[in-house]
Amino acid sequence: MSKLTIIANIHANVDKIEQVKAELLKLVPITRAEEGCINYDLHQDNEDPAHFTFFENWESRDLWQTHMGAPHLAAYMAATDGAVDQFILNEMSHIE
Repeated sequence: MSKLTIIANIHANVDKIEQVKAELLKLVPITRAEEGCINYDLHQDNEDPAHFTFFENWESRDLWQTHMGAPHLAAYMAATDGAVDQFILNEMSHIE
């Protein structure tokens, strides 16, 4: 099975930027230790501090799906309920 790239764009509510950032940062070390995680890199937009992007690579879609059901992701969702304005996730395949 081919590698899966995930681009996740998270837009925090302007008054909740630091809360969302703190919760996203908690995900990084836990996720990087997960089976199948090649990289899990968090970025914050230089022009729009409410915009965060995860750039992720996984060994397979199945292993990424396991990650999506992990308890630490559920904890993030609960901790940021009402603090995120928009969440856009793209599953990408490397073609070159």
